[in-house]
Amino acid sequence: MSCLISSIHYCPVKSLSYQSLNSCNIKKNLGIINDRAFAFSRGIDLDKAKLIENNPNERKLNHLLTLKNSPSLNKYNFEYKNDELSLIKNDEKLISISINNLEEHSNLSNKLIELESSLLKPIFLLKNQVFPFFDTSHSNNVFNSMSLINLNSLKDFELKINKKIELQRFRGNFYVDGIDAWEERNWVNKTIKINNISFQVEKNIPRCVAINLKPKTDDNSLNLLQSLKKIYNHFDMGVYLRPLGDGKINVGDKIEINKE
Repeated sequence: MSCLISSIHYCPVKSLSYQSLNSCNIKKNLGIINDRAFAFSRGIDLDKAKLIENNPNERKLNHLLTLKNSPSLNKYNFEYKNDELSLIKNDEKLISISINNLEEHSNLSNKLIELESSLLKPIFLLKNQVFPFFDTSHSNNVFNSMSLINLNSLKDFELKINKKIELQRFRGNFYVDGIDAWEERNWVNKTIKINNISFQVEKNIPRCVAINLKPKTDDNSLNLLQSLKKIYNHFDMGVYLRPLGDGKINVGDKIEINKE
């Protein structure tokens, strides 16, 4: 059985959004264009916010709004389309702004504060399309990344805990089918090819408490992080990829694994 791309997703706003795609454009050493291109700073002044916006080496996760530090935001989603960023709740657009109009950025930040007054303030909308706000772009080994999740690993986990697990909890870019559960862990330090684009498989993805949150709610009663550790003795789900070329990926594309 061939290993195929089952679905494609990206997150225009770090940790706080999730959109599905039928195809995506890939840029070398970057990933899906506009994936994690935006983020919100948290509890730091404007000068510090601008510093971490432009310099990934200065970023710390607690300086950015994430579901880990602000789980109440899981009720919302952000949609990015035609240079317009919209805040959505229950399929209703609460506010839309033009990304190209800097004066409108504060409107979006203020709307979040209006809706969730407990957020650590001030909040500023950040944008960086060269070094997006990936977890790996503020680590000791800075690199832009994508994520691949094996659906059969997820199914194995579901069977072990006897619970259905929503894909959105893991916010992966590529969900793949057609390989054994956890086979992707053997790909680390190898290259794979999708539609003539090569990807370096960098490392396994360690998960955080954000995966405990049920999508579109603040319900964290299902402790998936604890279950991963108890069952498999690790916190991983999926692998990080670094694209080595440009091109286009489509749902249904075949994945070729370099055996060397």
